[in-house]
Amino acid sequence: MIKLTQKTSDEIDRELALRFQSIRKRKKISRKLLSERSGVSLGSLRRFEESGEISLKSLTKLTIAMEISDELEELFTDVPFASIEEVLNGQSR
Repeated sequence: MIKLTQKTSDEIDRELALRFQSIRKRKKISRKLLSERSGVSLGSLRRFEESGEISLKSLTKLTIAMEISDELEELFTDVPFASIEEVLNGQSR
């Protein structure tokens, strides 16, 4: 079911990028150093933090370099069922 107040993909991407940037700054890691540690180009890192655009592969590399990959690995692990139909569909694997 879609909520009437559902955020756009751009809004979600931007919020994630801002959270990531906040963590990077809190850890006092420069973009340049993070780029070197992760193997993700400085341009890709800059684009991610400014617009939210990044490949999943690059995001994974960045989270590993910042030692926060557990956060990424936990995505989608505890998604509650939205209906009885989903429960039944999940049992028929």
